[in-house]
Amino acid sequence: MDKVSVQRRHAPNSICFGCGPANEEGLRIDSFQIDNGLTMTFDPKPYHHAFPGMVNGGIIGTLLDCHGNWTAAVAIMESQGLEEPPCTVTASYSVQLRRPTPMGATLTVNSQIEEVLTDRVKVRMELLAEGKVCARGEGLFVAVKEGHPAYHRWS
Repeated sequence: MDKVSVQRRHAPNSICFGCGPANEEGLRIDSFQIDNGLTMTFDPKPYHHAFPGMVNGGIIGTLLDCHGNWTAAVAIMESQGLEEPPCTVTASYSVQLRRPTPMGATLTVNSQIEEVLTDRVKVRMELLAEGKVCARGEGLFVAVKEGHPAYHRWS
């Protein structure tokens, strides 16, 4: 596995709350390539609580959304033989919270590519804590073109 995450390699100046390495107040996730997707771990902080002992659902949604988005960007980059991933945005995503996600546990998020089209990718995501599935998600992520407000967000 690479020692540098896809976010730090391809978008070190990104300020995205979920995945931006340059956002000191953000989650600053680090995703790494695996077969047909990405994997990441995350250690929730005390200010990520929903209620005592459990992680907030919005934080869980953000982890899945940003991780899925990067999965799509890397998938398009590889499918088209590009040197850098295109900037992708979330067209739609859904999250199913399966059980409360405990604080104090390292969370693992794995994603798998379901379908790659020219400018969009369908991705499945799964969040585990202590070996148990706490959340699942799926999303459609789309590469944006020049003129879109997010086009230069990773540079």
